[in-house]
Amino acid sequence: MDKPEAAKLGWKVLESGVPYENPWIRLRSDRLKAPGRGEFPYTYVQHPGGVLVVPRTDSGDLLLIRQYRYPVDQWCLEVPAGGMHGESDAAVVARKELREEVGASCRELRQVGRFFVSNSLMDEVCRVFLALGCRRDQPQRLEVPEFIEVVATPLEEALEMARDGRVQDGKSALALLMAEKALRGGG
Repeated sequence: MDKPEAAKLGWKVLESGVPYENPWIRLRSDRLKAPGRGEFPYTYVQHPGGVLVVPRTDSGDLLLIRQYRYPVDQWCLEVPAGGMHGESDAAVVARKELREEVGASCRELRQVGRFFVSNSLMDEVCRVFLALGCRRDQPQRLEVPEFIEVVATPLEEALEMARDGRVQDGKSALALLMAEKALRGGG
């Protein structure tokens, strides 16, 4: 079994399959048995993980992005982000996403946290990076479905927007809050 904690609980995989997959995700469907609880199905999304980047300029602004999101048909304020798809080094992906989505490079990059995106529905883990000394020094390299505007935002305003819901993307709001202590010089 590829789930050591489930094995400790005595769970057994009776059957496992992949009813759907594409280059970005796999849908895994298992039939499980738990001691004293019987058999039950569990279907979830397997995802290679992702990164979120909180980019700060030397003047103190955060470089947020305003991105059109087709599933919700809205423009959303976010931090730059992307999937690990085929890459094992999260810092490499963080620099790549910063370059592609913002057209920026950074002087310093450090991981400030990690979290599960939706632990009852998928196994995706996101790593949060703080990028300091960001400069927009190159053109954006957007993918075909990406429509992105860069929005330089003062630190306090960005944190307030994460708290009051104007940053409606939960991953981005959490990334901003996870980076807050480091952004304020506390770590």
